[in-house]
Amino acid sequence: MRSELLRDNPLGDPHERPVYVYLPPGYDDDPGRRYPVVYTIQGYTGHVAMWFNRAAFRRPYPELADELFATTDTPPAIVVYVDAWTALGGSQFLDSPATGRYHSYLCEEVVPWVDAHYRTLPDRDHRAISGKSSGGYGAMITPMLRPDLFGALATHAGDALFEVCYQPHFRDVARLLRDEYDGSYEAFLADLRSRVHGTKDSDMDLIEMYGYAAAYSGNPDGSVSMPFDDVGALVPEVWSRWLAWDPTLMPAAEPRYAEALRTQRAIWIDAGTRDEYHLDFGAEAFRRAAAKSGVPETSVHFELFNAKHGAIEYRYPLALSWLCTYLT
Repeated sequence: MRSELLRDNPLGDPHERPVYVYLPPGYDDDPGRRYPVVYTIQGYTGHVAMWFNRAAFRRPYPELADELFATTDTPPAIVVYVDAWTALGGSQFLDSPATGRYHSYLCEEVVPWVDAHYRTLPDRDHRAISGKSSGGYGAMITPMLRPDLFGALATHAGDALFEVCYQPHFRDVARLLRDEYDGSYEAFLADLRSRVHGTKDSDMDLIEMYGYAAAYSGNPDGSVSMPFDDVGALVPEVWSRWLAWDPTLMPAAEPRYAEALRTQRAIWIDAGTRDEYHLDFGAEAFRRAAAKSGVPETSVHFELFNAKHGAIEYRYPLALSWLCTYLT
């Protein structure tokens, strides 16, 4: 679809974006039937076409979702796969002057477009959002920002509890910048543009941290402020901007976010107990934040399972099935 909100974005990324829409079995058999919708968003460095990547001995999520609807009594739903890729590898599904208006794109353009083109149940009680990692982050914050649009969520190892999942890496990134680029992110970005990404071992660590900063602490002029200095120590005024977007802190900081969580019909939270980013702790912290906000325990599914951060696509259909029972 063509996005006016992403047109002329700061990174020069395309404003025409693919949107993949899965229609459940029987959609064409009953022209009068309408369906709930689950929006599915990806982790950092995820592009929507990657949903169909096939790993050895595993099946991609669209196939798992299709099997779920075709072979179980899960109530049918439309599943929408949304692209929010940027030249930095991701957007965190936020509006930022350093990346673009990706939150608004999802809420103000994709959702109305899907409702206009497919037989949806076009209200928040029949609309959910789910994702993993950065997508899990987007699944947590989007219903808090727009409870009028989303009434349920599923987060798989979503970015949360920033002081645990992000802050320990600041010192490592600061050292990489010092040793390879004289402490300059501008030098790193210039070097990266001159070659293929991944041809240096430090590329992923450096671009990922910069991408997060572009989302959380981008400035009106398009520049990016980092939350740490040249020795990896916190820059308090920038770090506070990051913490304002921590989904474990948002409900306590703003009553409207707590109220938004209380209105959610269903909240699925899970993570692997061996998650390399310690997002199992983030999952527990978000569960506690939801409880403190007054979300009933009966509305929350919380689970820690034996896994690392990657290769947990087998968890997605479990959450999808659970969400669909609440959305129908």
